[in-house]
Amino acid sequence: MTLKECKKEEKADREFQKKFKFEGSISVLTQMMVDPAAMEKRGGGKNLPLRRGEVLDVIQFTSEEQILCRNSQRRYGYVPRAMMLHL
Repeated sequence: MTLKECKKEEKADREFQKKFKFEGSISVLTQMMVDPAAMEKRGGGKNLPLRRGEVLDVIQFTSEEQILCRNSQRRYGYVPRAMMLHL
């Protein structure tokens, strides 16, 4: 990874921590997959756009209904738990 890519990732992580009021280091708890039978959803606000079968990094289990996740493009957002499957 080049220095430019590293700085870009650090900036994205800082913006994530500010937007979601997340404190501490960002660590992946587990990976989960979006249900292939679920409808694709567009992101908006603090919600992550979803694609069928996409594997997401779980950052935090926030509530009974939502999970805070990161996708392969290093975008962060909330995902409904009902749409997720364990790997």
